[in-house]
Amino acid sequence: MTSIMRHINMLSRAQTVYRADKLQQPGLSPGQHSYVLAVCHHPGMSQEELARHLCVNKSNVARALASLEENDYVERRPDERDRRQFRIYPTARMLSLLPAVQVIVEDWNDYLTEGLSQEEMTAFRATLEKISQRARQYVGGKEDGE
Repeated sequence: MTSIMRHINMLSRAQTVYRADKLQQPGLSPGQHSYVLAVCHHPGMSQEELARHLCVNKSNVARALASLEENDYVERRPDERDRRQFRIYPTARMLSLLPAVQVIVEDWNDYLTEGLSQEEMTAFRATLEKISQRARQYVGGKEDGE
C-alpha cells in the first residue's frame, strides 16, 4: 500500500512548481503564498499564532516574515500589551497581491479536481478535513509539551 504522505508530498511539490510558474512577484517565493493568505485574512495575529495557524516552526515564521518585511509585504508591530510579542499586518503591497494569490489557489484546486463528481468532492473534502484536524491535534499537543 502506498503511503498517504507520499501522495500528499507529491501534490505539495507539484503545487510549488505551479505557484512558481504563476506567481512572479519580486521578493515572494512560492512557499510564501500561505503567509499572504493568513496575514491578509487575520491581520494583527502574532508570530506565534501564525506559526500555529500554518503548522510550521516559529523559526520558519521569523525567517519568512523577515523576508516579507524586507520586501515591503508585511509590517511587524510590537503588541501593545506585551512588547516582547509582535503583531503582523499586511502592507498595501501585500493586500494588492491577495486577489492574484487567491486566483492561483483556486485555479490549482480546479485543475486537480477536474473530472471529480460533486459527491466525490464532498467526500474528499470531508476526509481531508478529518485528516487535517488530526494533524493539527498532533502539532497542538507538541506545543503543549505532550
